[in-house]
Amino acid sequence: MGGPVRSGRPGAGAGGAVRRGVPAGLLVPALVGVAFLLLPLVGVLARTDWPSLLHHLTTPQVTQALRLSLVVSGWALLLSLLMGVPLAWLLARVPFPGKALVRSLVLLPMVLPPTVGGVALLLAFGRRGVLGPWLESTFGLTLPFHTAGAVVAAAFVAMPFLVISLEGALAGLRPSLEETAASLGAGPLRVFATVTLPLLAPALAAGAALTWARALGEFGATITFAGNLPGATQTLPLQVYLLLQDSPEAATSVSLLLLVIAMAVLVALRGRWTGGAVREARATPPEGAAAPADPAGFADLGAPEEGPTLEKPPIRPGAGATSAPAPAAEESDLRAELTGYTRFPLTAPAGTTIAVVGPNGAGKTTLLRALLGLTPRAHAEVLLGGRDVTRLPTHRREVAWVPQDGALFPHLSALANTAYGLRARGVPRAEARRQAREWLTRLGVGELAGRRPAQLSGGQAQRVALARALAARPRLLLLDEPLAALDQTTRARVRHTLRRHLAGFGGVCLIVTHDPVEAVSLADRVLVLEGGEAVQDAPPAEVTRHPRSPWVARMLGGNAWEGTAGPDGTVELAGGGLLTTAPGEAIPPGPGAPVLAVIAPEAVSLHLARPEGSPRNVWAGTVRELTAVGSRLRVLVTSPEVPALVAEITPAAAADLGLTDGTRVWTAVKATEVTVVGL
Repeated sequence: MGGPVRSGRPGAGAGGAVRRGVPAGLLVPALVGVAFLLLPLVGVLARTDWPSLLHHLTTPQVTQALRLSLVVSGWALLLSLLMGVPLAWLLARVPFPGKALVRSLVLLPMVLPPTVGGVALLLAFGRRGVLGPWLESTFGLTLPFHTAGAVVAAAFVAMPFLVISLEGALAGLRPSLEETAASLGAGPLRVFATVTLPLLAPALAAGAALTWARALGEFGATITFAGNLPGATQTLPLQVYLLLQDSPEAATSVSLLLLVIAMAVLVALRGRWTGGAVREARATPPEGAAAPADPAGFADLGAPEEGPTLEKPPIRPGAGATSAPAPAAEESDLRAELTGYTRFPLTAPAGTTIAVVGPNGAGKTTLLRALLGLTPRAHAEVLLGGRDVTRLPTHRREVAWVPQDGALFPHLSALANTAYGLRARGVPRAEARRQAREWLTRLGVGELAGRRPAQLSGGQAQRVALARALAARPRLLLLDEPLAALDQTTRARVRHTLRRHLAGFGGVCLIVTHDPVEAVSLADRVLVLEGGEAVQDAPPAEVTRHPRSPWVARMLGGNAWEGTAGPDGTVELAGGGLLTTAPGEAIPPGPGAPVLAVIAPEAVSLHLARPEGSPRNVWAGTVRELTAVGSRLRVLVTSPEVPALVAEITPAAAADLGLTDGTRVWTAVKATEVTVVGL
């Protein structure tokens, strides 16, 4: 037997792309399948009487059937749109009992023999059917042997094509696009008209074209239910059936017409009915996505441009190359009581920025969505500036949101995206575009104003999304990892711009982040969440010095060990081992209480031999990983005596010690370098 058939570009070799070979065992049946589908079409073309084609298509019987087919298929399409669009919306967006059964009913006409469908319609709407007598007595409407019956039959078999196309498009449309539009102040009708409908338009057009083409070619259900009456129910497919008996050449010509129409529809759609129409509305992986939490403390924290201290630096109003943006229309404090998955009160005076941190699944995004009123997982009683917005819809809360994926509207330019919230709040078009352009310039993407999201990198798109939220001037600003997709240099610049805006912001801002530099440089407070509960809510300096969560301690680069307070300033570690603290230090809240011991990586010293002298905490271990962090190295050391420990040393010290993966070392920590906080 022959080997695999190879295909590829000419010259594709060592330096070019080589396509994967196509096995002959698959290629031959595939070619046979193509021939099987193609030969009937070739037969129509070969048997067509080309000299008489125009004559056959212009006879009175054919033109009458053509006009009737266009009328029937047009009304069937309208009927399908009226019923199919809401049905597709329910199937895609609304959970309800029996959804699988309803979807099966929608698909049933596609697999049901057309004649069986006609019989079913006759038994339902015929003169002796279930609803037929009522329709005739109440409305004087008799469907069988009437044009209306042909419309019903065509709609019955064609509507599933519309529902399937539209349901797939709705399922592929990110809900965050519509939610973000609502958070920018757009009401439901505006969201539908400016976001949902434009994104669904290609799929809707594709489904409508398929529905119309299927209705145009319907035969079995029509002849069974509506009959074959010239001028009333005799459409083109039925005309072909009659011509086959008297004039096969004319039947072939009319068949060719229907074939050309069907093929033209399919070629024009170019596969859009499979869901390709909403490709642009799907999430695009951002460049440099945020790294997951690093429990060993090896995350590259970066060097804060604000200086070595972790205190939030003072902001000079108007500092920077551009003028400071205008504050919110009026100052608004925040008071919220959260229940459900997130369970804690949250209050903040006007002008406060809160960094929300915590491990994955802690409830950070749920908190933001609860404040927006967008999640059933949690409920928030919210007062903004003394105004109760709990029962207001999202678009009337004056709360702007930047989700993790940015949720830029793919059919709008960067400028139109940024102006969207301003336009939704009634700002005239010219003024909205002017302000939007200013915000894009502030965030370093002014030259990209005319591009659409598909033409932007992940970092650029994230900056446009941030500009859009800031331009809306909300009372409450919610940012879900707004700088995660930016590189370090761009992140520093955008962070500086954001900090300047927040310094004059009259509302409250919540920023979800995994970056400690963002937390301490942007926020007045750091809110630590774990399992939906607030573990700590304090200024950045307090959280840095006394973290009450192992996750936060590790995020800040420290070693965090859980244990139990022992006598005489010792800590019995949860994983085994004993840690000694400074002599005479009282560990709150006393012996036997759960505590967290925090050790800075730079406080850990490494030795090739057991050190002599003052260190109270000495353990033998093995080097397992070395990671560069700026100009220093972080060394992960595992030990059978204590949990894994991270040390930070210079590259020169690592070279002197000859550290590699597997090197046996001794770790030492002075008792005075251990910070213990109660849990």
